[in-house]
Amino acid sequence: MKSFARLICLLAALLLAVPALARAEDEEIYFSDMLGVNIVTYDNVPWDFPVDIMDMDPALIRLANKQTLLPKDFVPENLVDVPKLRLNDAGENTSGGVRYVDGPWQLSRECLEALVALCDAARAEGHELYLKSGYRSYRTQSYMYENRLKKYGYDDGWVARPGSSDHQTGLGCDVVPKKWTDRGMNEDMAKEPETQWMAENCARFGFILRYPADKEDVTEINYEPWHLRYVGVPVATYIMENGLTLEEFHVELAEAIETFVAAGGPVWLVDDFAQVSAEDKYD
Repeated sequence: MKSFARLICLLAALLLAVPALARAEDEEIYFSDMLGVNIVTYDNVPWDFPVDIMDMDPALIRLANKQTLLPKDFVPENLVDVPKLRLNDAGENTSGGVRYVDGPWQLSRECLEALVALCDAARAEGHELYLKSGYRSYRTQSYMYENRLKKYGYDDGWVARPGSSDHQTGLGCDVVPKKWTDRGMNEDMAKEPETQWMAENCARFGFILRYPADKEDVTEINYEPWHLRYVGVPVATYIMENGLTLEEFHVELAEAIETFVAAGGPVWLVDDFAQVSAEDKYD
């Protein structure tokens, strides 16, 4: 009888160790830490991807490239003006802003808040960073692209064609060391201590290096050690730890979604992650 009672207690303990948490009316998530296994299911269908659905915002991981164009009239809903940095006598950021040049700039609110935190942390470690470019509209990007074509006669990979610019998302920003604020930007910037700090620490603030080295064949944009893209901390951590581009992340995510839906996972849960390219009418 004592052995049977101990068995009942053991089973009860195991059940308590695997709690079920309700996140939505038709959705249940189960976690199991036994044997080091972490299982997440929705409607009893496993979500087999390193980043949980609930830890991703479709708006924050929106693609903008030559294959996935943004519409001409696309404008982020939560654009805000970027305040200039003001420090009090104690060195505290009292404006919720950053140092910038060539402004004024706008960014999506989430991106701005994360950028302020990143720049404050960099300053605390002796690195001063400047915002050199933020949100750019389709029209502004068209003007820049056309000027580049007129100057060089071909697309040299430094200025994105309109509709394909990460800056149009409001989540992309060019961040540079002080000595580069009045210089033409090139990959030599990667040698600077400030830029190296940025590459090593950006993910903990939700940023990725949008156009990394040796990935030009994927992004179709030259290496830009200054270009940060806000995607949220969980996604940024996975991308940076695995040396991915946002394009490669989307390929993996699409495969996981296809498997999930084929197994009976709720379509409504992943619908918002689908992105269709705008029609390319640029001459």
